[in-house]
Amino acid sequence: MLKSKKILCFRILLFGCVFFMKTVSEAQSNQLGNKTSNDSLTSFQEIHKSDHKQKDIQDVVKKIFKINIALDPDSSEIKPGRLLFTFLPFIGYTLETGAEAIASVNVSFYRGHKKANNLSSISTNSQYSLFNHQIIIPIILNIWSKGNTYNWLGDYRYYKYPTYTYGLGGQSSLSKSDLIDYSYIRIYQEVLKNISPDFFAGLGYNMDYHFNIKEYGAGEIGNLTDFQKYSLDTKTISSGLVFHLLYDGRRNLNNPENGSYASITYRHNFTFLGSNQNWQSLLFDFRKYIKLSSNSENILAFWSFNWFTFGGKSPFLDLPSTAWDTYANLGRGYIQGRLRGPGLVCLESEYRFALSRNGLFGGVVFVNAQAVSEVQNNKFKNVFPGTGLGFRIKANKFSNANIAIDYGFGTGGSQGFFFNICEVF
Repeated sequence: MLKSKKILCFRILLFGCVFFMKTVSEAQSNQLGNKTSNDSLTSFQEIHKSDHKQKDIQDVVKKIFKINIALDPDSSEIKPGRLLFTFLPFIGYTLETGAEAIASVNVSFYRGHKKANNLSSISTNSQYSLFNHQIIIPIILNIWSKGNTYNWLGDYRYYKYPTYTYGLGGQSSLSKSDLIDYSYIRIYQEVLKNISPDFFAGLGYNMDYHFNIKEYGAGEIGNLTDFQKYSLDTKTISSGLVFHLLYDGRRNLNNPENGSYASITYRHNFTFLGSNQNWQSLLFDFRKYIKLSSNSENILAFWSFNWFTFGGKSPFLDLPSTAWDTYANLGRGYIQGRLRGPGLVCLESEYRFALSRNGLFGGVVFVNAQAVSEVQNNKFKNVFPGTGLGFRIKANKFSNANIAIDYGFGTGGSQGFFFNICEVF
């Protein structure tokens, strides 16, 4: 059944691409006097000549179809406040959603001169699952004030999300899949203030609200699922205050070329703020980017993500879990929610390299390993490795945002596509 769905998804994607190309070609033929396809092919080949000037999708569309797109000036002349848009509608396939319609939008801008200010970003990767009828609407903000004095972090989302869970701890398996349907609202807001170069501290509020939770069960007759053993809540609220320490030496979060990132987030959920019960969490997120040569676009990137709950019983759906980081990227090679437990640790490294001199195409290879702790004793028993490769297409050369298409492999036959605008981390 899964194989037939993948084949159908591929056909839908292929049809969509052909239809889009045909429509644009016909429109341009009418405007340009029915130019031949050989003209377009020649124009496409010209994109790959030895011209080292940076290119993105806008340049390709302009060149192939002779569309007069008003491009931004040279990136060195980007004015503060100028909005740099990246928009990508497409049909794809991921492990967690199956076939899906996606609208990815990234709006980036500088509040001051780019050499002295971090790039601000507002993004969404809204999705509708064609088979599973999932609705995913996230809005994620990372906004810097002029001179990087303040940093506003926001994460707002709505999910209508029938999905599978696979048990708790490192003994879980794909055979333990358990269908759970729920709706979800997230409201995260933080304000950080600069206290020394690239170092920030601040406070915030986090709320996770799961409601209309229904379990359809997949356990053997007479055996309880891990969800049933842990809780049978139909609604849960986690509402708490956040203290955040941040070091961010990156200048472009869309596609960091060098620098370091370190984040420590402590969250305390309180019943007087609406939580079902008091509990706490600690999140450690560390990243390092190494540009291998000043004359090269090749980069080594490292990511360490460590998430722990304690001081009370977290709701089942708020436990640390695969791909439940901010951008849903953790643990490529495994479906979202594949591992779940009171604690999660994940290490990932990635080699990013250019495939064309003009920056239009690039590639990555990556490896990762993740583990979750057991509910009974908080011990980590099993490690789940993953690996894969990906293709990058420059979506906006001024904000340096890429379209990221990855294929990851995990253990036990786990594998699939993963899509993003901007880099995975």
